[in-house]
Amino acid sequence: MKIVYRAENIIDANLVKAALADADIQAFVSGEYLTGGIGTLPALDLVTVMVAESDFERAARIAESIDATLRERRGRASAPSTKPVPT
Repeated sequence: MKIVYRAENIIDANLVKAALADADIQAFVSGEYLTGGIGTLPALDLVTVMVAESDFERAARIAESIDATLRERRGRASAPSTKPVPT
């Protein structure tokens, strides 16, 4: 097994896992139960998505695509709104 994606949270990891399953690639989310220890454990790199070495290259392309979409959406969500605020 090889790590194909390091997730910020369990939801992102499972989104990647589901996309891999749609492409007939078996994946395993590792560390999802460790997030309950945040505060005690360092919060970085706890949750990963792992695939078989033989699927790694194809899975990496899918994971990168999902990650780019997630980053784009987060960027939009954190950008200030351009809508006028009623006074």
